Amino acid sequence: MFLALLFPYFLGNFYRPFLAVVAGDLSRDFGFDAAGLAGLQATFLIAFAVTQVPVALSLDRIGPKRILILSLSSAVTGGVLLSVAAQPWHVSLAMALLGAGFSPVMMAGFYVIGRVYPPSRFATLSSMLFGLGTLGDPASGAPLTLAVDTFGWRHTIFGMACITLLSLLLIVVVLRDPPRLEVPGGRISALAATRQIVALRPLWLIAPLAFVSYAVVAAVRGLWIAPYLAQVHHFDLHAIGLAATAMGLALAMGGVLYAPVNRYLRDAKITVAAGTTVAAVAWLTVGLFGTASGLVALTLLFVVAGFGATFAILLAHARAFLPNHLLGQGVTMMNLLFFGGAGIGQWLSGHYVKAAELASVPPDAIYGRLFVAFGVVLAVALGIYLRSPREGAASRSTR
Repeated sequence: MFLALLFPYFLGNFYRPFLAVVAGDLSRDFGFDAAGLAGLQATFLIAFAVTQVPVALSLDRIGPKRILILSLSSAVTGGVLLSVAAQPWHVSLAMALLGAGFSPVMMAGFYVIGRVYPPSRFATLSSMLFGLGTLGDPASGAPLTLAVDTFGWRHTIFGMACITLLSLLLIVVVLRDPPRLEVPGGRISALAATRQIVALRPLWLIAPLAFVSYAVVAAVRGLWIAPYLAQVHHFDLHAIGLAATAMGLALAMGGVLYAPVNRYLRDAKITVAAGTTVAAVAWLTVGLFGTASGLVALTLLFVVAGFGATFAILLAHARAFLPNHLLGQGVTMMNLLFFGGAGIGQWLSGHYVKAAELASVPPDAIYGRLFVAFGVVLAVALGIYLRSPREGAASRSTR
């Protein structure tokens, strides 16, 4: 069952940043500029985030299997449409279908883990799902570059659609829904459940970091690593592909290694705060001094990816305050913050880069200021997060 959940999550991580590799092809074939490419990536992420709403309302009610069958059907359709796109709007629609299609895969995995295993194991198992699934990210770096160079971008994307179809078939054959829960006081409406979740004050202090922590990493890995390394450090396409792969590997390794670190520290808040502090300092450093050396810049980008991979541990911290009967809707609402922030962050950063280019700002200043801004917003969100209660403050009754 774990493999059935991991496979589509791996593919979802492949599709999130793949635009960085095929951006040149899409610009050539459809005339997308920097803002247009940012809009495509934002379309994927916003569709991903918006779809979290029906997912949140459905996981606890109809179970993950039917949701994944429907969503992965959308992803297969999006992949096929992208491979045969003839107009720019075809590409936009395909990105929306892909974003919506992969939207539930991680939440379905976290939901099953949260229902089947005790809360004390949630952080470890969800970190393993996150870390191993994130290996799909580096697969969209050098391996994707090689495939596109060999087969062309259209044939490569069609092949990925066929692989996505295999993951759909695996879900149909293997996945089983967890048994239904008896809700205290009887079944409650989606609106009542939302009110109960919003009323959990600790989540208000966790939410800002959820909104920005993944957004800053996704913006660079999914969109800006290629133009930054090409324009500031003069990397060629092959070197950019390798760098994107290495940054994706750093993100995956961070996700995996946070599990034993959190087990050792026994406190999700300390784990997240320590990693986020390192990531914020690294963002500020690469923004201020990254132009000095390509090697220094790459090293710092690996640091922000690895130490910024706090997603599963931050979610485990929030999960500690969620009653079991609100688990599906609660973790999905948190996920909405992560990926909604990523979509908005890429849209804003795309418009900033376009405006800076029109104002003839040199590339080193454009990206230096962007990375400093990432460090500042991350530090502000961390300051708010430090006021949140630790997991131990959550009543056992909520588990």
